[in-house]
Amino acid sequence: MTNKGRDVTEAELGVLQVLWNHGARTIREVAAVLDPANQDVYYATVKKLLERLEAKGFVRREPQGIAYLYEATVDRDELVGQRLRVLSESLCDGSVTPLLTQLARNEQLSKKQQSALLALINELAASEDKDLKPRGRRK
Repeated sequence: MTNKGRDVTEAELGVLQVLWNHGARTIREVAAVLDPANQDVYYATVKKLLERLEAKGFVRREPQGIAYLYEATVDRDELVGQRLRVLSESLCDGSVTPLLTQLARNEQLSKKQQSALLALINELAASEDKDLKPRGRRK
């Protein structure tokens, strides 16, 4: 289970991105993706980062022969959501509207991204309407 009160450092995020993009990996395999030219030197750093991520609940390890296989226990969307909630609390008094407005205005959304955003808004509105409809009265 993820410790929702904790965040990850930029270095830890780099390790998580390897696990998200490539699936479960050993320390040596993560180091090879992050820095192929210096993977042997980087091994100890990656090991420490994975230990921290495991302590925070963001990864788990399973024995694989003489090594351990590390796997992310949090998906990218979940971590993005956690980080955005923290950001909205600190910058916008908990409102996500200013964050969404700034992203939409400043990121030059493609037509595909705009369509996906509109579809999500319509889906959320339909779900809310469904929840607000009065139920039939019992007689």
